[in-house]
Amino acid sequence: MRLYDISVGVSPDLPIWPGDPSLELERFSRIEDGDIANVTKISCCVHVGTHVDAPYHYIEGGIGVDRLPLEVLIGRAYVVDMTKSEKIDAEVLDGAGIPPRTRRVLFKTKNSALWEKDERDFHQDYVGVASSGAEWLVRKGIQLVGIDYLGIAPFEETIEPHQILLKAGIIILEGLNLSQVMRGRYTLYCLPIKIVGSDGAPARAVLAGV
Repeated sequence: MRLYDISVGVSPDLPIWPGDPSLELERFSRIEDGDIANVTKISCCVHVGTHVDAPYHYIEGGIGVDRLPLEVLIGRAYVVDMTKSEKIDAEVLDGAGIPPRTRRVLFKTKNSALWEKDERDFHQDYVGVASSGAEWLVRKGIQLVGIDYLGIAPFEETIEPHQILLKAGIIILEGLNLSQVMRGRYTLYCLPIKIVGSDGAPARAVLAGV
């Protein structure tokens, strides 16, 4: 079995969504200063790097990340190669060859190349799932959808696709790096931090395959 770490490294150099607070890491206890241990404080938005969106992110009264079902966050997933697509809409998904009964789908797009280039700036022209694509995923019974940049939806229409997916109870996994992963079936292990009542949380996401 081969493991693929599809999470991005969290550091102050990581791109963040425009308007979100910057990520800060402060080592306030230092062995070299005579302290008995190194201890670091972190300050950031919960939607930093690889992270999960809970329904509460866009739905008033929606559940928080601590109540997301583990049986959806862990299980068989299908990686779809969308590297030639500029937007993931219903028409594109009709021809994507996603197997029947797929419940977890991860979209590999040209976005993943940005992580490989160690880009520090946020790119507004990333590839995302359009509203018609979100409706397609709902109709097909998808339970979890992931993408390889900081937003599931295109930057210019971020609200509606989020609302469509989250109202349907679909878990959104954002900020993946799928550059080393080929199209096909894998087992996904995604465990967001259990922050009580939060609209989202950073996660470590791993794929297992042959």
